[in-house]
Amino acid sequence: MYSYRYPHDYGSNPYIVNIKEAAIQNRTFRTALWTGDHLQVTVMSIPAGSSIGLEVHSEVDQFLRIEDGEGLVRMGNSADNIFFQRRVFDDDAVMVPAGVWHNLINTGYKPLKLYTIYAPPEHPFGTIHNTINDAAAAEKNHD
Repeated sequence: MYSYRYPHDYGSNPYIVNIKEAAIQNRTFRTALWTGDHLQVTVMSIPAGSSIGLEVHSEVDQFLRIEDGEGLVRMGNSADNIFFQRRVFDDDAVMVPAGVWHNLINTGYKPLKLYTIYAPPEHPFGTIHNTINDAAAAEKNHD
């Protein structure tokens, strides 16, 4: 059985994980599980009523898979032109092309559990953001 008590970035070593279990057990806003040269896998836990925040990755395609919970995905060409909106639930997958503004809002009553794949990697090796505020501070320091 997978134990998520000690998060660790296993990239770029060969690695196998029950990704659903890892996502559901995760208690952090974002933790990198595996960071390679061309791909990164993170698990996320979005508190009820919160979101990942409106963002764009200009050079990175992103795949998100909802493992537990429900939410609302919003996307568009700019922060002021959000034209795509869909509700998402367990087992839904969301593809976000590079350069598209996007947000995932938890509309449920419990944490929204998911994993996301970035290609190429978006966050530094070993990233652990316990809260959305930690993630925002890291992004600010990265710029």
